[in-house]
Amino acid sequence: MVRLSKIYTKTGDNGQTMLGDGSMTPKESLRVEAYGEVDEANATLGIAIARIRSMSGDEPGAMAELLTSVQHDLFDCGADLCVPRRSDEPSEGEKGAKLRIVQHQVDRLEQQIDSYNEQLKPLNSFVLPGGTQASADLHLARTVTRRAERAVAALLHAEPNAVNPSAMVYLNRLSDLLFVLARIANTAEFGGDGDVLWVPGSSRDR
Repeated sequence: MVRLSKIYTKTGDNGQTMLGDGSMTPKESLRVEAYGEVDEANATLGIAIARIRSMSGDEPGAMAELLTSVQHDLFDCGADLCVPRRSDEPSEGEKGAKLRIVQHQVDRLEQQIDSYNEQLKPLNSFVLPGGTQASADLHLARTVTRRAERAVAALLHAEPNAVNPSAMVYLNRLSDLLFVLARIANTAEFGGDGDVLWVPGSSRDR
């Protein structure tokens, strides 16, 4: 259990911050950028969840519960990125093992993607972010998650042996899930009337 007894520590006042292994790094480092982007993605999910929880019905309730579980995963992901991986660290289940994103978490997202996508009609165009407010919120969370994924990709490229690649895979799947859920949030159960489709060149002659 994490215990926070004091909110400010002043250790970051000189532009440095402490990683999960106790080492210090500049606040503008790729690692801090990566887990900071994950934190922002989590915050945007919180906005979407608050919106969805205000709706009545089983479908919004189930989606809110799913997204809340994703928020826990994103904290896991941030904790993972905050501790540089070492080649000699204990494996999962062993004493002293670090909290890392694991394949099961990725698999669970894939199962949810498949389950929700079965409820949707195939697309014949790209969709515009929007429709219901819940859908717009989910699209925002999707794009911020994509940004977090890019930040983790940059860190993985710079420090390939010190980053858990499953963290990037998780974010990749999560953005896909959020796209599908944004479409679901435009269905009748969420007060929507379908996807808002992109019409290429529709405003060029207006």
